[in-house]
Amino acid sequence: MKRALGPALDSLALRIPAALTIPALAIPALLVAGTMRAADAPVVVTSIKPIHSLVAAIMEGVGEPALIVDGASSPHTYSMKPSNARSLQETKVIFWVGPNLEAFLEKPLEALGSNASVVELDNAPGLTKLPFREGGAFEPHDDGDHENASGDDHGHDHAAEPGRDDGHAHHDDHEEHEHGHGAFDTHLWLDPMNAKAMATVITTTLVAADPANALTYQANAKALDDKLTALDKEIAATVAPVKDKPFVVFHDAYQYFEHRYGIRVAGSITVSPETIPGAERVSEIHRKVGELGATCVFAEPQFEPRLVKVVIEGTSAKSGILDPEAATLKAGPDLYFTLMRGIADSMKACLSSA
Repeated sequence: MKRALGPALDSLALRIPAALTIPALAIPALLVAGTMRAADAPVVVTSIKPIHSLVAAIMEGVGEPALIVDGASSPHTYSMKPSNARSLQETKVIFWVGPNLEAFLEKPLEALGSNASVVELDNAPGLTKLPFREGGAFEPHDDGDHENASGDDHGHDHAAEPGRDDGHAHHDDHEEHEHGHGAFDTHLWLDPMNAKAMATVITTTLVAADPANALTYQANAKALDDKLTALDKEIAATVAPVKDKPFVVFHDAYQYFEHRYGIRVAGSITVSPETIPGAERVSEIHRKVGELGATCVFAEPQFEPRLVKVVIEGTSAKSGILDPEAATLKAGPDLYFTLMRGIADSMKACLSSA
């Protein structure tokens, strides 16, 4: 059969116009051009998976950003590796949330001097910033005792407005507060409107660093913005049937999700995962879960699940898993959407069955 195909292929080759053929000498040149395009892409480093996902979406077709906190690691407990330090020395642009979340990066970034553009995304214009909740679980803030800069309370009857872009600009007043972990909650990405604000800064930075690929960055950013708008509406619809059911989380990471979609978080086991609560604290929470009728208690994949089991023992509450830092997800441009849908779906599944 192979020999029979020979004359047919020769005949076909004779019918191909010369203008459509590629001279053999041109092939290496094309390969070199492709290599040069890849080499021309700026070296970009990102701190955590949710930020990496936004940057990767905007860089798609140009290059791929590097990621520091990979795998199941958490920025709350991460320690720099030698490979991380090397990547920082070679980078042109670095995106991170800021020192209140990725404290391990503060000194390494200071040592870089002016060799790279360091972009602190918690300074992005248009972000909604909510105050750090020192008390952790079952504090008055759950009933709307905090106020934003416009004087509105944080009640849950007006929080979930999909597509709302006003951002409730209450970050100016909140930044004047002094809290042990900074003036505001740093889990900013758990509101898609904050993701939009960060994506705008990411795009502007990349265009300035690599103007040759500006059109690609801008087109990708527009597509990302449209997808975030659709995601916002989708999540609001997913959690709407269960948003009034109280639940408890492992650590207080979901305030932005809670505020955006009007869901009812009764409290958290710990304010920050760096601090494991003592026996007295766990006993208090166990009692409160029963009193408040919390329907679910959510653990996180990279932290001790035993605490959650202790908290729900002897109560009617069920347990579930939420992954606010994407510990179990593969890094990439689609991760942010998988992360946010995963939180919404997990909440609905556990709260619906309770």
